[in-house]
Parts: sequence; C-alpha cells; structure tokens
Amino acid sequence: MTVLVTGGAGYIGSHMTYALLDRGEPVVVLDNLSTGRRALVGEGAGFVEGDAGDQPLVRRVLRDHGIDAVIHFAGSIVVPESVEQPLRYYANNVGTSRALVEACIEEGVKAFIFSSTATVYSVDATQPLAEDEPKEPISPYARSKLMTEWMLEDAARAYDFRPMVLRYFNVAGADTQGRTGQSTPKATHLIKRACQVALGRVPHLDIFGTDYSTPDGTGIRDYIHVTDLVAAHLLALDGLRAGAAPATYNVGYGRGLSVREVVRGMEAVIGRELPVKESARRPGDPPVLISDPARIKVALGWQPRHAELSEIISSALEWERRLND
Repeated sequence: MTVLVTGGAGYIGSHMTYALLDRGEPVVVLDNLSTGRRALVGEGAGFVEGDAGDQPLVRRVLRDHGIDAVIHFAGSIVVPESVEQPLRYYANNVGTSRALVEACIEEGVKAFIFSSTATVYSVDATQPLAEDEPKEPISPYARSKLMTEWMLEDAARAYDFRPMVLRYFNVAGADTQGRTGQSTPKATHLIKRACQVALGRVPHLDIFGTDYSTPDGTGIRDYIHVTDLVAAHLLALDGLRAGAAPATYNVGYGRGLSVREVVRGMEAVIGRELPVKESARRPGDPPVLISDPARIKVALGWQPRHAELSEIISSALEWERRLND
C-alpha cells in the first residue's frame, strides 16, 4: 500500500510526507513545483514532477506505484490573489481536483483526503464553528474549496469512493525535527511574515485591518501547529483504510488569537518589539475563525500535542533561521 501526496513539495504536503515516512509508509509525491520546492521532499519518497490534473500521468502513477490512498494538497491558497484572479483559482482548485478524483475512481483508489478551509463558513456563523454551521464563502479561494467539497460528496454517493474532508484553520509552525517548514518567500501567513520581520528579512509586519468587531479590532484566528494538523491526516487515513465512511472534520484547537496577540507572542519569544504597520483590510478576510474540533476528537481520537503559541512561533522562527543560513 502506497500513499500519493499531491503538492508534497509544499508547506503542509512536505510535513505530511515526512510523517508518512516516519511510520514506514511508502510515499509518492506529485508536485509541479510551481510553488513547492524539490528539496523539501523527504528522502525515501518517490517524486514525480507534474500536475495533479494531468489524468494520463496520474493514472500511470496510481497503477505503477500501487497507490491505495491519495492525500490532496495541491492547489492555490492566497485569498487576496483569488479575488484578483478567480478563474485561475477555479481552474487550479476545482478543475484539477475533478480530474484527479476521476482518475482515482477509474483506477479503483477509494481512500481520498482533501485539504479544505475554515473560510467556507458564513461570517455570520456561530463561533466556535461546528461542521454543520452555514457555509457562505466570501472569496473565490473559499468558494473553490466548497465546490470541491460538494463534488466529493456527489462522487461518494455515485461511486465506490470514500473521501474525507479536513477543514483547516490557520496552520503555522514547522517540523519539530527541523526538516521542513514554510519556505515560500512571499507567503502571506501571519506567523511566517512575523518571523521574516524578526530576522530582518522584511522591514515591518503589516496588520491588515484594525477595525473589525473584535476586542482589539484585529482579526481573530485559530492557529494550529502543522505537526498536529498532519497527525489528523494520519488518523483520517487509518480510518479510511479501516472502512470509515466519508466525513468532514474541522482541524483547529478551538482557541482564537487576534493578530495583536500573535504579535505579542512573537515579541515574547524574541525579547523585543516587532515593527508593525497598520493597513486596510484585505478583501476576502473574515473577522473571526475559531474551530469547534469536538467531532474529530470523538470520531478519530485526535489530540493536539503542540498547541502552545510559543512552541508554534519558536518552531517557525527556527526554520526561518535555517532559510537565512
């Protein structure tokens, strides 16, 4: 049994690959390297450079490597960019996923894990967010993820195909062994950007929006260590292999932190103030996103192990230092 990881040369995908290798799983990574880095792919994993929407290539990989499960990370993820380039996001996120799913069904691969997003929920939904809260995405990125969720639901009803959907909250941090981390120079993730500022790679940290209806006016997010997120994928994979039914789970800690609180957390780690610049809101950013992770804890037995903000920041900062060396 071999796992195919699409987008496995990227941030979360590379962590997934290492986690699978760590427990002795044969792994093949498929990545077109448009944003990923070949160097992040764990030694021992097979690597194929190509697009997850290339059906002839994907079907050949599925057959040649005896793939029994697919974990699908490949896609475009920058919310403001999706507002500017919506058709690109629908093509890359929905179109590619459709082609990949069809290839899996035709080759008899039943286990499929999809990386979705907490931004599919309505901004008026009750916080913390349970999986059945109303969905009303406000960005093309989030819409593309919800459209793919719907497609997976329909495919599961029509075919011998069992997808699990994991809705991520704000992923941060780096591999606890220092093997991989967020490596995109122009990444928009708050903690990644704060690390760049702390190490002098960027002159200041932009705070986008200080007029939200939150206690300190800045956006609130549920920041989750990437290692805990990957652990949820391993549990989902084990569940599918054991015959679990299709399901959707939130993956977050159930704890909201504002942008200013994260800044203070970074300042506590580095021992000095971080230069910041207050800017207008970015299009497509909801004010608050906090997870209710009860369902995944009960159904899959997921338990976070790296929830302290200081640990998340310190691991991200150590990885950023490695990139500077």
